[in-house]
Amino acid sequence: MSSKIIKNSRNTKNAPVSTVSTQSVAFSHYNNISAQLPVDAVTGKIVAGGIKEQAKQCLENIKVIVESIDHTMTDVVRINVYLKNIMDIKLVNEVYASFFQSYLPTRTALAVAALPLDGALVQMDAVISNGEGTNPQAPCDLVKLVRDTENAPKSSVSSQTVAFSHYNHISAQLPVDPKTGNIVVGGVKEQTAQCLTNIKSILESIDVPFDDIVKINIHVQNISDIEAVNEVYTRFFPDTSIARTVGYIPARSVVVAEALPMHALVQIDATVSHGDGTPPQAVEDRHGIVIRPNNTENAPVSAFSTQTVAFSHYNNISAQLPVDVKTGKLVAGGAKEQAEQCLKNIKAIVESINHDMDDAVKINIQVRNIADIDAVNEVYTNFFKGDLPARTVIGVSAIPLDALVQIDAIISNAEGTLPA
Repeated sequence: MSSKIIKNSRNTKNAPVSTVSTQSVAFSHYNNISAQLPVDAVTGKIVAGGIKEQAKQCLENIKVIVESIDHTMTDVVRINVYLKNIMDIKLVNEVYASFFQSYLPTRTALAVAALPLDGALVQMDAVISNGEGTNPQAPCDLVKLVRDTENAPKSSVSSQTVAFSHYNHISAQLPVDPKTGNIVVGGVKEQTAQCLTNIKSILESIDVPFDDIVKINIHVQNISDIEAVNEVYTRFFPDTSIARTVGYIPARSVVVAEALPMHALVQIDATVSHGDGTPPQAVEDRHGIVIRPNNTENAPVSAFSTQTVAFSHYNNISAQLPVDVKTGKLVAGGAKEQAEQCLKNIKAIVESINHDMDDAVKINIQVRNIADIDAVNEVYTNFFKGDLPARTVIGVSAIPLDALVQIDAIISNAEGTLPA
């Protein structure tokens, strides 16, 4: 690793262990938890029962991992829920509530085309706070700031925003008008505008500028809607005169969902810089905050995202398609060759900012055919020399450019940015 700060990669035998990922990867003040399937660690098989039993097992696996590193479920900051059938969300929520009773983390839920294990109906991953930090940061009792505003839709299963250390996590926003509680009238353009307006309202309620967003995740039901989404997206980014001057846009991933809650056409979540931090960190002058965006010509450049956005002790990498930067086209071959190109693009981006692939703490992979995951794995481990990062894999019905694979990443950033 290029880091001065050391990643803490850990597995416990009390949860399913994988040969291609680490259950928990801690760096600085966050822990990244790999996606957990509804598998009993003792039997190695999916638990008997339906969606409620499977959801419980996913959460039990996360809980076991969290407790194995001396944390509790109250330390969870963010949960992502991937369902085979969006109609199962109500049953998942019944189980979910029993695991989060003192407070609700932020959350994103969507239906996907496939999950990595046949018979699985649900999969969940998580991000948890890491108050003890990683060497050489000193342990400290950091405080989460959990906040909701009446100006955005409220949820009975998630908080709108949870800030911890120097990051704010925003729950997935549906295109719901908070005044009516209904999906806004219109098509995907109107729905995209409402999602972004809701995020903006949440940020304004905590005195955070919209351009403090470092990563955006967009979930669309129809891949053909991406162009319309982008048209609206550019009205929101850049938002401030400073951001317009430098042309700042956050890192971004676009994922095609099989279905979204409330039959929405689009939903958007965000990761936001939190310069003032949480106690006992000192409140910093917001003008001293540094968000460091970077593009390299050695990887594909997009008009709608920055390849990597560094803030504090993390680098957020935009989703990479299997495009050869020299030709501007998809590489020849199948899923194996495409996965390799995605990872080469990430490697080029990471190396352009003087990091290496072993600084990765989390990798997210989308595949068009879930059976291709074995081919992806053949090339995947070649890119890492040390402990493997945490990982989430989902099957999707479509990927931009008709690609077979798309990959994004989170990279440790030991040097940090102000106010590091």
